[in-house]
Amino acid sequence: MKLNYFNFKKMENQIMMTNDFGNFLFVSESEFKDILHGKIEPNSDIEKKLLDHKMIYRESDLEFSSTYMYDIRSLKQHVNMATSLHIFVVTTACNMNCVYCQANNGKKCSDLYMTADIAKKAVDIALESPTRYLTFEFQGGEPLLNFDIVKYIVEYTEEKNESHVINFNIVTNLTLFTEEMIEFFKEHKFGISTSLDGPEILHNKNRAFRNGQGTYAKVVESLQKLRAAGLYVGAIETTTRESLLYPKELARTYAKLGFESIFVRPLTPLGKATVNWEEIGYTPEEFIKFYKSVMMELIQINLEGSYIKEDHTAILLNRICGDFVNYMELRSPCGAGIGQLAYYADGNIFTCDEGRMLYEMGDATFCLGNVFESNYQNVINNGVCRTVCASSMLETLPSCCDCVYQPYCGTCPVVNYAGSADVIEKSPRGYRCKIYTGILDFIFEQFLKDEKIIMNVFDKWRC
Repeated sequence: MKLNYFNFKKMENQIMMTNDFGNFLFVSESEFKDILHGKIEPNSDIEKKLLDHKMIYRESDLEFSSTYMYDIRSLKQHVNMATSLHIFVVTTACNMNCVYCQANNGKKCSDLYMTADIAKKAVDIALESPTRYLTFEFQGGEPLLNFDIVKYIVEYTEEKNESHVINFNIVTNLTLFTEEMIEFFKEHKFGISTSLDGPEILHNKNRAFRNGQGTYAKVVESLQKLRAAGLYVGAIETTTRESLLYPKELARTYAKLGFESIFVRPLTPLGKATVNWEEIGYTPEEFIKFYKSVMMELIQINLEGSYIKEDHTAILLNRICGDFVNYMELRSPCGAGIGQLAYYADGNIFTCDEGRMLYEMGDATFCLGNVFESNYQNVINNGVCRTVCASSMLETLPSCCDCVYQPYCGTCPVVNYAGSADVIEKSPRGYRCKIYTGILDFIFEQFLKDEKIIMNVFDKWRC
């Protein structure tokens, strides 16, 4: 009997083991000692569990590797996928003044508008991607301030496209919709994503118009119009220090407005959030306490008969249960370059959304080229793209390779660089790491408790 490579941690009175297949197993401390000392009884229950979870094996090393290499390949299938997400930053202008805006540091005016020439070249590069299924996502600023270019990109894409299946998404604050826009998005089957930070008092404090007026009422009005037109609207929440006071109200607001999911997102230390951190920031421990409160309220809402899931948790549940989820931030390597590209309003091309946000702060480190000088091949072969890939391989990072959550997690070289001028996080237990560790701790604590009512909710969230 041979012991496979594994990582472990103590959780309550059990030892949790994981391996590169993404399998996890809880064993007692005495069983764990027997595993380490090779004292597992043949044909025992614990031996069967260990074999089933590929923690141990009977075959030769070569036979074991040959038999199960396709399991690893399935988990890493994103490595063989070309860039599928193409982000078009059609303008940096915005009609709002959010306290944490990641696309602007609040220190300069940056009202750029993508031109038709830039848009055309960006689409040409995006269509060179060899993967069949593409997503074109429009961002800002507020992209509806440059709606003509959004229309141009869609129409030019549909004229130029020969072999791709393309989905269109737009990330918008919902305050500028017209009937023309609604009809256009309906015709082209757009997915719409917005931000909603919770109850009206909280949302208006975080996300106000430039004149200080609240935006909640307008967002809800547009939400209802879009749904009436048959359009799907998803929403994310960004947590500020003020948000920590309203976990239950946040969950209930989303449920009341008819959302079936909520994405509870911590602050990212980019853009205006860095300037306002003393006012709106918090510790990872404070965020995890908030996250747990939101989660328990969401579970209660589900037990009351309504369906609403937390997206971060749902993504992780799918990964834990062996389902492939192509979520860019929780990949190893991450999705920068090989999973997504961002085409900025001035024509520069960036590794990812975060890379272009850093550019807004005056740092072009993650620029891969310009639409007038580049093609898809030389963008992907750019040394920056290679560096980002190499520095986000958790299996090779000293701070991540031996973590029990390595099979389910991911790192962000851009955020690491923004915080420490190094694409590899210098602190092995930094802000982002502590947050994801806390989220995963909560999830696996529920698996350990194995309470049927919570497991039933988790099973529904995986669908």
